[in-house]
Amino acid sequence: MIIEELGATILFNYKGGAMKIKDRIRDFYEHNETKVDVGFFLGGFIFDIVTLSDIDDVFGISQQLIYLFVLGSLLYYDFLTTQGIFKVSPRFEKIWNFRQPAIHFILGSLLSLYSLFFLKSASLFSSITFVVLLMGLMIANEMKSVRESRIDLKIALYVICIFSFFSMIVPVILGFVGWVPFLLALGLTGLTLYGVLRLLQKKVSNNAVLMRGLIGPGTIVLSLFFVFYLVGWIPPVPISIQSMGIYHKIEKVEGQYLASHEKPNWAFWLKGDQNFVAEPGDKIFFFAEIFSPARFNDAVLLHWYYKDPKKGWVSTDQITMAISGGRKSGYRGFTTKQNYQEGDWRILVETTDGREIGRIYFNVTKIPEANPTREFQTDIF
Repeated sequence: MIIEELGATILFNYKGGAMKIKDRIRDFYEHNETKVDVGFFLGGFIFDIVTLSDIDDVFGISQQLIYLFVLGSLLYYDFLTTQGIFKVSPRFEKIWNFRQPAIHFILGSLLSLYSLFFLKSASLFSSITFVVLLMGLMIANEMKSVRESRIDLKIALYVICIFSFFSMIVPVILGFVGWVPFLLALGLTGLTLYGVLRLLQKKVSNNAVLMRGLIGPGTIVLSLFFVFYLVGWIPPVPISIQSMGIYHKIEKVEGQYLASHEKPNWAFWLKGDQNFVAEPGDKIFFFAEIFSPARFNDAVLLHWYYKDPKKGWVSTDQITMAISGGRKSGYRGFTTKQNYQEGDWRILVETTDGREIGRIYFNVTKIPEANPTREFQTDIF
């Protein structure tokens, strides 16, 4: 009897202690909801950065498909719930009440992932507007006002996720970037929306509701993406610059590139000889590592510009460099220039349809005589 009473007392104290901890956690969250949400958001974003897989990783693609399917299913039944058409069974009512946090968690994960992929492929000079917009939507998704907003805003964010997925996977499958993969991604997104519309039309007879809740947000998003592509704001995923620099000499020895430069060790922010001191007979070497998925076969343009004191930036050369995928750190290649003027230069790395992947600025100073004691350092790629 005494043992039973002692056991009951221990169990009561254990449960009471557990309830106190649970109450404290709930009380802390209620008083610090914004701080906790921001903390989880930043933690999740950092986790995505650390664990970001390659764009053509099979496991990563499978995970995205599962997230998109689950998210689409939740939004589908949530839409029917708002119309009074769907009512969850009392048995699953408690679980169903957590659908909004689940929707925003998955939306945040997908938007975070696609923001990072686009950021890797973006030249900040040409695509900063689009990347900032996408990351702004990712942050807005964490705001309480957005969480409590109407279903049509969530559907707009979902359409962005669908397009982002297709805009990455289609070039990976085709092996090149450009108008064809973009239009295919746009078409597949529209086809997905049409499929959802057909499913909803079997249950919702009010076309005005479907227009406001699905067709309207979807059309606006796809139209904006088309405009963004026209003005060159959408980064050319899956291509991305891994590294690039200006050098005095580049040699390929046993599968490795040896890049010679005069950059001092303390100038860690410079990419090779961005302060290029040209002696008689010197050539300018530009080297780049460009990532592309396996079985990828495309080309980029290396666009050289000289800053004319009167005319400003003037195009001098466009050199095509073929790229192929399969190497973890990127496809390696270089180009040279022998005839050049003293002054400011820049090189833009562009896709064949004119979208910028990256750029580098450098300055050329010519000296009349060679320095016999000149010494070079060597970077190995």
